[in-house]
Amino acid sequence: MDRHDAPLEKFASARIAIEAVEPAIDAGRFAVKALEGERFRVEADIFCDGHEAITAVLLHRRRGDGTWREAPMRHLVNDRWRAAVIFEEAGYHEFAIASWRDLFATWRMDTAKKHGAGQNISLELEEGKILIEQALARCRGCSRQDRAALNALLAELSPPSDEGSRFALMMNDEAALLMRRIGPRVNLTMTEAPFPVFVDRAKTGFSAWYELFPRSQSGSVQRHGTFNDVIARLPYVRGLGFDVLYFPPIHPIGRTNRKGRNNALTAAPGDPGSPYAIGSDEGGHDAIHPELGTFEDFERLVKAAAEHGLEIALDFAIQCSPDHPWVKEHPEWFDWRPDGTIKFAENPPKKYEDIVNVHFYRDAIPSLWLALRDVVLFWLGKGVRIFRVDNPHTKPLPFWEWLIRQVRVADPGVIFLSEAFTRPKMMKRLAKVGFNQSYSYFTWRNTKQELTEYLTELTRDECRHYMRPNFFVNTPDINPFYLQTSGRPGFQVRLFLAATLGGNYGIYSGFELCEAEAIPGKEEYLNSEKYEIRAWDWDRPGNIKADIAFVNRMRRENPALQQFINLNFYNAWNDAILYYGKYTDDLSNFLLFAVNLDPHNPQGAYFEVPLWEFGLPDDATIEAFDLVTEQPFAWTGKIQHMHLDPRQRPYMAWRLIVPGGRR
Repeated sequence: MDRHDAPLEKFASARIAIEAVEPAIDAGRFAVKALEGERFRVEADIFCDGHEAITAVLLHRRRGDGTWREAPMRHLVNDRWRAAVIFEEAGYHEFAIASWRDLFATWRMDTAKKHGAGQNISLELEEGKILIEQALARCRGCSRQDRAALNALLAELSPPSDEGSRFALMMNDEAALLMRRIGPRVNLTMTEAPFPVFVDRAKTGFSAWYELFPRSQSGSVQRHGTFNDVIARLPYVRGLGFDVLYFPPIHPIGRTNRKGRNNALTAAPGDPGSPYAIGSDEGGHDAIHPELGTFEDFERLVKAAAEHGLEIALDFAIQCSPDHPWVKEHPEWFDWRPDGTIKFAENPPKKYEDIVNVHFYRDAIPSLWLALRDVVLFWLGKGVRIFRVDNPHTKPLPFWEWLIRQVRVADPGVIFLSEAFTRPKMMKRLAKVGFNQSYSYFTWRNTKQELTEYLTELTRDECRHYMRPNFFVNTPDINPFYLQTSGRPGFQVRLFLAATLGGNYGIYSGFELCEAEAIPGKEEYLNSEKYEIRAWDWDRPGNIKADIAFVNRMRRENPALQQFINLNFYNAWNDAILYYGKYTDDLSNFLLFAVNLDPHNPQGAYFEVPLWEFGLPDDATIEAFDLVTEQPFAWTGKIQHMHLDPRQRPYMAWRLIVPGGRR
């Protein structure tokens, strides 16, 4: 029923306006993202006719619970109100806002003015007492403690006493809080429908990913790697400071049209093929490539990784080899050409002769949807709670919204990373429908202007409430031109930017060795690991393993780096130097970073020390700590100078000390 059709008395009672609720994604169509254990802030414009005081509360609950919990909202400025709550468990939650005319607060406000003007307030004191008595009479659902407190307050007000004592009793903070909780809620107004919130586990907002091909972990190009080889590599990955270990598909690889080295159309004997050509006689998406090992081996790997502080992430790629069992078992899931042959995957003019795609409608619904859901649930049963999803933008949005909700019924802590380098609105829509993390354009943002504009969008625009970027510096598919031409300093630059700008970031193995050999003119690796087994000297000269271990240690030790939207850019007067900071709400962890974006030349700049953030004058002295050299020092004055030589180190990191605080 339209609210205008409600009885006039009910319609007229909603005197309070609640507008501009934030965060709210598409007016509540999609869930806002939150993290367990992190403060979740809600704001709204709330106001009423007249000059009476109003009170507002944020209502919140786990979806499906019958009872709301309340958090008081406080007035900021210009009818803007705010409250914050902490959700302690992952899953679907919801919030609403309620506001009412607060008669006792209005009484306190008016009576205080009259008392301050020296007027007689004896009648007003009686009116205040009546309000308390009315609250007690209506106190049916209130706690025993609140009822006792009301009785005690009335007992103190009942004996004859002077105006000053009675005034003081009813004006103290305890009486105000008591009446705020249980006083009459006149003209109670609520937002019309709850706003959904999905609360993710903490790793969704703060993680460091390392990607490797299990088949390349034997140390020899002559032997296919196994899960046991990966187990032997776990100390290395954890030693660098990563907490997520991600594998491309580990399923059987098809033989029909198998690709050779460097994506050759014809495979030579012994070529392993692309792991993205999923499926053979050995099985499909719920099977393991035999040369990697058995399910028992995989389960030992998952357990061993957890013992090293690592969580395994798997690639969920919805594509098949022509040899996939589904092709014979469910031909209705695939597209067929007029001559009876199966249609290969294409992205004209590119063709992927070793891959066929499923379609999601016609005779494929609901059977295919259910099968794909069951694939995810299968691996969830094997201990995998993180899935990197290949090209989700080429599959229907309703499918993803349905599948992610289905999986969250089994485990709300599952993380889905969207690998969609596509149009911005599609990338954001995928985040809205449920993807917990998202690849981003960071990989191609290199200049100061590009980085500043893009990070400002991600941390200040509405997308900050639902899109969590994961800043991968490279992938098996992407060998950025910047890395191809920048040498070792460029790898240090991109590592440091990803790790300090983003809450989530990742590298594909070989990055630590500054591997950048490319197919000329393309952002693709020469001798790509997608098509052959590789072996590396993990200690070869020129590596940046020490830099990686440093940034990951710095991230773990500094709470400011475990957030994303707390990013601020500061003035450094050189377009080649990006200068920015992150800090916690109480300023107890305040970090500054400077990066020379020019990997070839030394750069210097005058810059501003943000003394104003601490309420200090421009000529103040502030203590600081160099996080790289681990040396304390002090700055005096707002304007300072820096010099960054990429041949030595293209980045700096400092921690400012709160005046009077501990180093």
